[in-house]
Amino acid sequence: MSFDCCKSGFKWDGKPIGSEGALDKNKAYITGSNKDVAILIIHDVFGWTFNNLRILADHFAQEVDATVYLVDSFGGEVVDENLLESAVKTGDAEVLKKLDMPGFMGRNSKDIRGPEVFACARALKSQYKKIGAAGYCFGGWASFQLGAKGNNLIDAISVAHPSLLVKSEIDTLFVPTQILAPETDPQLTPELKEYCNKVIPGLGIPYQYDYYPGLVHGFAVKGDPNNAEQKAGLERAKNATVSWFNEFLH
Repeated sequence: MSFDCCKSGFKWDGKPIGSEGALDKNKAYITGSNKDVAILIIHDVFGWTFNNLRILADHFAQEVDATVYLVDSFGGEVVDENLLESAVKTGDAEVLKKLDMPGFMGRNSKDIRGPEVFACARALKSQYKKIGAAGYCFGGWASFQLGAKGNNLIDAISVAHPSLLVKSEIDTLFVPTQILAPETDPQLTPELKEYCNKVIPGLGIPYQYDYYPGLVHGFAVKGDPNNAEQKAGLERAKNATVSWFNEFLH
């Protein structure tokens, strides 16, 4: 996975209103108070402390009326945003070495983090009647896996610019699925977009493919609110996910 796809846009302003706690054995940002409906957010490369995602979690808690869990899926490790930005802009060998994205991805592979994601989903299943999973970049493949046939853990998924996705994870989907797809995305390639739109409609599940022309990978959490086009994309993506979960979690 190339990390340059993850650095686009700017930080959002605002202060999260939730609190830090735990889900199963993982730390989590928790917001909302619904005792029946929960949403599990599976984050991108910037991790569970990323302010944009915490603010987004607050929106979901209020607008979907759900208890939202943004869980740490990187074992406490957080990518340095400034270091990542420097690496992308300059390509400096020393910065790249210090960043060590290959090592980071190795420590946070599907085989390592997948079982933790499933444990968190099982913990929610024991507490809530309806559960949604929202995956961003890294969290996309995990959301697809949770929604696979036979797992019976969640009721709907919404993914934006998913990374590391493979066709077998698309083939086995069994819950209502929403994909927020930017025009330019080195991870959700044109081939994978075409495959999703060919295969998922034949799986007998509700499906929505939401296309964002002119926008790039990361737009749904890292778009620039001072740029009219990117701000519109941020708002449309948030509203689309809210609408999706309101339909299938209530």
